[in-house]
Amino acid sequence: MFPLQALLLLIVGFALLIKGADWLVEGASSLAMRMRIRQIVIGLTVVAFGTSTPELVVNILAALKGNVDIAFGNIMGSNIANILLILGLAAAIQPIHTHHNTIWREIPFSLLAVFVLFALVNDRIFTGEVNLLARNDALILLLFFLIFLAYNFAIAKIEIDDLPEVKMLPVGKIILFISTGLGGLFFGGRLVVDNAVIIARYFQISEKVIGLTIVAVGTSLPELFTSMVAAAKNKMDIAVGNVVGSNIFNVFFILGVTGLIHPLDYNSSMNFDFIVLAIASILLFISTFIHPIGKVSRVEGICFVIIYFIYLVYVLTNG
Repeated sequence: MFPLQALLLLIVGFALLIKGADWLVEGASSLAMRMRIRQIVIGLTVVAFGTSTPELVVNILAALKGNVDIAFGNIMGSNIANILLILGLAAAIQPIHTHHNTIWREIPFSLLAVFVLFALVNDRIFTGEVNLLARNDALILLLFFLIFLAYNFAIAKIEIDDLPEVKMLPVGKIILFISTGLGGLFFGGRLVVDNAVIIARYFQISEKVIGLTIVAVGTSLPELFTSMVAAAKNKMDIAVGNVVGSNIFNVFFILGVTGLIHPLDYNSSMNFDFIVLAIASILLFISTFIHPIGKVSRVEGICFVIIYFIYLVYVLTNG
């Protein structure tokens, strides 16, 4: 019998993850404002981390439970979906125009993240040892993340207009938002991991496929909503920055933290997904580079979405 309860609990888990991240960001941002922390710092730390907390919680819980294919699949699948699906849909709504810095620095940095991670986890290719994201590998990822964070602080002084508005909440509300946000993230993460495994076993497909598809898209919903709203409001630079920044966060920060807490065995069959992610990143760079004003057109956006669904069909039929 189809595990309908597991599917419903999975949906509840995603809802708790997304709302929990939203509450945590709102509460933590307001707390930072009360502590007189500059809005630039809040935007680049609390708010930026906020959209990536669903992936972070799911990854840590999956790693601790031994579901490492879900952990890797979540990050790889989220990053592929971010470019091909989310950015593709945003461009289909409204052609995307990007900053010069995004084209020449942030998109190449996200491509660098793919190659660095590939080199770190494919030990059998480079050293003949067992494929593993060890703690020293995780530290290398976190070092790259600190470099990226330092870069963002450097350019924040120039691009202040892109920073989000932060509400000032009463102290009681701040405590409530932070505590309920953390609770939503924890329980939502557990529901997602546990029930994703149940569904994978029912359909006799691998945890890798579940991670690359259902879990990846589910944890990318904050980026999807942010990009859709940005596209509707014609703030396309935010849509691109949100997606590219999230991809960098996912590899360098989330996998870095996850690997530091619990070393992860790597399934070399995911090298195909590495290739897809690298191609998606290169296509994004080419799309923005060939246009004088650095844009992704509607036609290119539709092509991105079509490529994503071809990839999705391939993963599901070969999983």
